[in-house]
Amino acid sequence: MFQSSRPRGDSHVSIIGAGIAGAWQALLFAQAGHAVTLYERSDAAMTLATSHWAGGMLAPWCEAEASEPVIGRLGLRSLDLWREHFPDTPFNGSLVVAHARDRADFERFAKLTTGHIRLDAQGLRELEPSLEGRFRDGLFYADEGHVEPRRVLPELHARIAAAGGKIQFNSDADADNLDGIVIDCRGLAARDAQPELRGVKGEMIIVETSEVELARPVRLIHPRWPLYVIPRGDGKFMLGATSIEAEDTGVSVRSALELLGAAYAVHPAFAEARIVEFGSGLRPAYPDNLPRISVDSENITVNGLYRHGFLLAPALAELTLAYVQRGVIDNEVMQCV
Repeated sequence: MFQSSRPRGDSHVSIIGAGIAGAWQALLFAQAGHAVTLYERSDAAMTLATSHWAGGMLAPWCEAEASEPVIGRLGLRSLDLWREHFPDTPFNGSLVVAHARDRADFERFAKLTTGHIRLDAQGLRELEPSLEGRFRDGLFYADEGHVEPRRVLPELHARIAAAGGKIQFNSDADADNLDGIVIDCRGLAARDAQPELRGVKGEMIIVETSEVELARPVRLIHPRWPLYVIPRGDGKFMLGATSIEAEDTGVSVRSALELLGAAYAVHPAFAEARIVEFGSGLRPAYPDNLPRISVDSENITVNGLYRHGFLLAPALAELTLAYVQRGVIDNEVMQCV
């Protein structure tokens, strides 16, 4: 990092977009003493936001299998910020498993990631009794965590208000009509100013069963349909992992079959589970799939979080605050235009 010659002081800050990226920006700026207004085009339920459909996994070590090192660096910092600001965040770790026929892919995942210990069948049984007899071993990433997006977003919004920030829902704000520093966190809606953004569809299914109990996210390695199963409490589980280069909404028949089939491969009791919800969100991504903070005079854009929104948002907010207050620039993430 180096010091910019343009520190921003303690100006009023307007943030557009109350999803996970914008909410963390608003929280850190409000807690640092800035006058903050957060604008959101939808209502407080946030059903139009990509964050509403997210998995909420905080898994920088697992994500290293298919992401650049900067994701791991920012992700590790974000874990500290989640622990600091939300000490009740579940950090029960995450578990990676595979069936014998997919052994090569499992070993490849193990080689490309760190931060795990290998469990034998007995270790798996002790960690997740519901998986007894299902897999001969697994990879346990003990320091990873997860949040439930539909619970943590309202809590973020409440903490912003408690820190003195204002939130205006049902407000389709225009950056050109706002005073002070403007931080654009609109995700794919910012394509009017950043046409290189694209949407990557992530589909999810929520099911409910009393026959499976999991204390942490479980990832199933498979060459065609990798899956994560995330416990949501009260017998509910989120099934996800699709990344489709398409910008339509909804869940396709193919994806539904693959997600449900993969869940059955994790545990046959999922065959009798009740389907509660289907849904999808469009993750905003740049061509390189890396996050970016763009600075243009008083306007700042935070975007391109791709499939790492909940993992990266706290660290990106900290970087933006450091720039505004002290002129610090992170060369891997920030661009001054």
